[in-house]
Amino acid sequence: MDSTLIDYIIRLAVSFACGFFLGIERKVRQHTVGIRTLTLICVSSCLLTIASVAIAENSLVEGDPTRIAAAIITGIGFLGAGAIVNQGLNIRGLTSAAIIFTSAALGVACGAKMYVLVGIVLVFSIMLLLIVGKLEKKLFPADKRKLFRIEAKDNWPDEAYIRKLLEEAGVFVLDLNTHFEPESKKVVLIFTGKAPESLDVTGLTKKLAQIQGTTFVSIAN
Repeated sequence: MDSTLIDYIIRLAVSFACGFFLGIERKVRQHTVGIRTLTLICVSSCLLTIASVAIAENSLVEGDPTRIAAAIITGIGFLGAGAIVNQGLNIRGLTSAAIIFTSAALGVACGAKMYVLVGIVLVFSIMLLLIVGKLEKKLFPADKRKLFRIEAKDNWPDEAYIRKLLEEAGVFVLDLNTHFEPESKKVVLIFTGKAPESLDVTGLTKKLAQIQGTTFVSIAN
């Protein structure tokens, strides 16, 4: 078999492995972007890089061979933007979008035979996703925004006590909005806060509902 063809197969194989491992990490965490998506991106980027280098080396066309790599990054930008989803007060998919970009970059590097750098970046990426991700959750457990709505009638709820209940549940209070209707004497307190994934929503709702005068309690994203 031609040595050049073997070289191309090695590049594509390495790019396949990079996309595959990044995809496994995303799928284990139940994200939309998965194995097939990232593997296809990485292998395709590698193939386009191989093609651009081959075209330049064989003088098939005149011009800058790096234009294909630049076009890959531009196209990946649109694909990455599609992975970002706004869910109520929360934004999901930022890390997946970054991984899509990383997968494309690894594919380009594989096509350029930069295997050592590919290995280093792949190891760093996996470390960031697995190890640093867990460390980040331990240091900053409250990362999901929620709205805590408490309504009362004929009685103004104890704001300090509500804050205490929220903080005991692991909620970091960011803001408070109030609403009062003089005719019906209806009072509405809306707390905006960051809550951990382990938040006991049912238990916290019951505690808030037991506050004197409370007529309605809601916890939503």
